[in-house]
Amino acid sequence: MTYDPATANPLAGNPLKTREDMSRGLHNLFDPLLAYFSEGNARVRLDGAGAHFDRAAADLEGFARPLWGLAPLGAGKGDFAHWQKYADGLANGTDPQHPEYWGTVNGRDQRMVELAALGFALALVPNKIWDPLTDKQRSNVIAYLKHARQFDYADNNWKFFRIFVDIALDRVGADFDRSLTKQYLDELETFYIGDGWYRDGNVRRIDHYIPFAMHFYGLIYSKLVDDEYAARYRERAVLFARDFRTWFAVDGATIPFGRSLTYRFACAGFWSALAFANVEALPWGEVKHLCLQHLRWWRDKPIANRDGVLSIGFGYPNLLMSESYNSAGSPYWAFKAFLPLAVPADHPFWSAVETTPAPPETVTPQRHPGMVLMRAGSDVVALSSGQENLQMRFGSEKYAKFAYSTRYGFSVEADERGFSGGAFDSALAFSEDGVHYRVRETNMEAKLAGDMLYSRWSPFEDVSVETWLVPMAPWHIRVHRIKTPRALHTAEGGFAIARRDSDLDTVAAEERGAYVIGEADFSGIADLGSSVKRIGVAQKAMPNTNMIVAKTLVPQLRGKIPAGETLLLTAVLALDNPAAVSDTWTRWPTAPEIAELETKVAREGITVSAIEAPGQMS
Repeated sequence: MTYDPATANPLAGNPLKTREDMSRGLHNLFDPLLAYFSEGNARVRLDGAGAHFDRAAADLEGFARPLWGLAPLGAGKGDFAHWQKYADGLANGTDPQHPEYWGTVNGRDQRMVELAALGFALALVPNKIWDPLTDKQRSNVIAYLKHARQFDYADNNWKFFRIFVDIALDRVGADFDRSLTKQYLDELETFYIGDGWYRDGNVRRIDHYIPFAMHFYGLIYSKLVDDEYAARYRERAVLFARDFRTWFAVDGATIPFGRSLTYRFACAGFWSALAFANVEALPWGEVKHLCLQHLRWWRDKPIANRDGVLSIGFGYPNLLMSESYNSAGSPYWAFKAFLPLAVPADHPFWSAVETTPAPPETVTPQRHPGMVLMRAGSDVVALSSGQENLQMRFGSEKYAKFAYSTRYGFSVEADERGFSGGAFDSALAFSEDGVHYRVRETNMEAKLAGDMLYSRWSPFEDVSVETWLVPMAPWHIRVHRIKTPRALHTAEGGFAIARRDSDLDTVAAEERGAYVIGEADFSGIADLGSSVKRIGVAQKAMPNTNMIVAKTLVPQLRGKIPAGETLLLTAVLALDNPAAVSDTWTRWPTAPEIAELETKVAREGITVSAIEAPGQMS
């Protein structure tokens, strides 16, 4: 074989239990990049794929992002033989006369993002990349940073990027307008919701950017700067940790949800930042376990190319799921997970014995992201209502499905004209012509009532849907009340599971239900007595649509609904146990009465925080 997923993964075989293991993992991940540094060391170009920004910015991204891990390594006195490359690259990239100049920032620009990593490194390891520079080179660096910071940054986590540039300018003794720093610190405060939760800007998005951006940067700030903001960031992190730990399964997987999942183990960045900032939000043994167990989850995934360079994708190389702003260097934000390398070996993060956190309640409602976290075997499922992203490609799949899973992830669709072949996992799709389709993209209303979610949404302007999501672990129930002036085709999917070659899997499709059984998993969907007839389908999803595995099977219910009002009652089950077909699957739950659901929402319903931000279509 020319490509072995195990050996191509730089983390393969690493026990990832000690500080030395983590350091070796960082080196193994970084070393494949050495062959791609330019002659002047200012640019790292990994392949020919493009992002929406220019090539110089993409090359800067490849150069800068590894510093999120390398700077902590250097601060913690770890060995790294290539600091001169970074000193040279910093000097040449900021020199307008050098052929590898990164280009001038002239407005909101991807360079602003990457300069945050440089600012972080200048603050953490100036002896490695600043002290070796000449006075002229230092002047160029300061001029470049000061020029970039005068422009307006995006109204979200980007505001931290100028703050990190400002920290660097302060550390190197530059003169600059510090009032701009305070302006952004104050504007970031407006994104805070409460209970440790932020939005990533004034939008209906509460995803992994909250832990690996908002909290990550805030905790670093709290270590580098001692002020009132630092104290708030530390207090909020303690609150957030109690909720965020429920997003992780026993095997270390976290819930794939939202955009930028190609950053992969950046999802451990929050736990890493707690160590860096010395904030014991949970017992240190638990923080250590949550961080390292997540890294261990990635060890057997084919996440790198043949040469060991991280690919764009999540569980495997996959450009289909990428964002328009993902260049080949984007995945190296994953190095945020290596922040604990900055703290010494006697820090309690390293000296504590790893402790598996006590399992939370079987069902955990979380108002701010609009989720109900549910344990199903070894899986963690997030029932979800209230979020949206109408800007990103596949924003509906990344934010508006009914459920997301640590084990089964979610799928994006491959063809907007593919109603008959759509995966529609954890989604309800409507089609007028049997070709084109609509799914939930946004909600007009979203409420949490106890441990149940309610939403009101429209796939078409004249079609309304009310959806209730009810946890009945390991099952969950979906109730949809649909009002339409015309007949429509519908397709509703359960969870997608890994599909084997040579049709070795078991599939069953019949009236009122369907299930699929793979090598290690069972997934089924059942109709609990809808007002129309639906037929089960075992769908072989298009390849490379699921986030975690390249080929999947999805059980579905398909049928046609008439004009007027229709009630769909659905039960969904997925377990890492093929024998569930003769056990749990034989005991379908009973659907709740819709009057009971309405009463519960009326009495207990509180608006999901995510939807309280302005909608993009309003």
